[in-house]
Amino acid sequence: MSKSTNVYLETVKDILKIADKHKIDKEKVERFLVPNRVVDVKIPYTQNGKKMVTTGFRSQHSNKLGPYKGGVRFHQNVTRDEVLALSLWMSIKAAIANVPFGGGKGGVTIDPKTLSENELEELSKNYARAIFDVIGPHVDVPAPDVNTNPKIIKWMVEEYIKIAKERGTLLPENELYATFTGKPIESFGLEGRTEATGFGGVVVLKELIKKLGISSKNQTIAIQGFGNVGFFFAKFAQEAGFKVVAVSDSKGAVTNGSGKFSDLDIPLVMSCKLEKGTLAGCYCAGGVCDISQGKTILNEELLKLPVDILVPSALENVINENNMDTIKAKIIIEMANGPVSPAAYDYLTKKGVIIIPDVLANSGGITGSYIEWKQNLENKKYKKEIVLLEIETIMSLAFNNIWSVKESEKVSTKEAAYLYALKKTLDE
Repeated sequence: MSKSTNVYLETVKDILKIADKHKIDKEKVERFLVPNRVVDVKIPYTQNGKKMVTTGFRSQHSNKLGPYKGGVRFHQNVTRDEVLALSLWMSIKAAIANVPFGGGKGGVTIDPKTLSENELEELSKNYARAIFDVIGPHVDVPAPDVNTNPKIIKWMVEEYIKIAKERGTLLPENELYATFTGKPIESFGLEGRTEATGFGGVVVLKELIKKLGISSKNQTIAIQGFGNVGFFFAKFAQEAGFKVVAVSDSKGAVTNGSGKFSDLDIPLVMSCKLEKGTLAGCYCAGGVCDISQGKTILNEELLKLPVDILVPSALENVINENNMDTIKAKIIIEMANGPVSPAAYDYLTKKGVIIIPDVLANSGGITGSYIEWKQNLENKKYKKEIVLLEIETIMSLAFNNIWSVKESEKVSTKEAAYLYALKKTLDE
């Protein structure tokens, strides 16, 4: 069973427990947990000149609030259960973010690293062709996910438009482009989409510290994971006045070696990482990179640092029963999916740690997708500043909606988020 499915099962348990506690109609909840439809398709492709066939999926969980929405992943371990699980999660996220989407997810069981670029393009187009009849700008809107990217989405949308025109579609081309989000900017994509998830997480953090009545100045942050999400979270947090004192990639973390935290130079750390291929040796502060002033520590050690705010933005279950009693941060922002295990969540919440759950913290991604979709439907081109401003407005409202439920029901932020999403999706 994949990690994603494990996270899903925990989500289902949480939802059923919350529904029972708050006396929400059990039959309605159980109906909601079952997807509207899961489509299985056969995908022909070529590998080293040999014709092959693999399986693809598209799970359409709920379209009550709008078209199905969710990424397409290419991975050798993709299963029907996994995409079903993740489509439920997308329904929850869309409801929390208050964007007019339901939940969807797609995948192809393939290791894309074994394919040449031409073979990957053929596979991508064949997947788009196979699911053509069940997607569309007002029906189901796929996006990139694990091992897919704007280039792959460009191939898919081009194939989709080609078939639509062959079949005599009445939709204008700009609407056809709205069938996929996460496209390259030059192919009707969105400026600011790359930054959206990390930026949205910082919007939520800023709203939280406002509620707590504290200043961002000198609040220290450690970020586990320095990919796209972690980097932009670090960048925007620093610009908002927070002190980012430790960051990590899969090989380890960098922080100050003297025992006294100093603010990392985030753009320089990223430049160094791109040059070296790893963060090791990339202790950059005050405009210079000098590893003698810093030290490399293990990812596990980063989680234990005495910082104010911890941001796990890499893997699932990194904070668990084995290390939960070593966590010193008073705020955790879940930018990865399921980085705090259920047992650790309960333990830390009882200790007074405020944990902003993934379904709220990282929903800047679906928010950015909504703005790209809207841009295409309106046949407009939004500037990055406008996009980030709209993400800020949407994410601030989402946070305040959840916080209001948290306060009125006297529950954790995670319980409040699920409760809000359930009431919104089950309201008839």
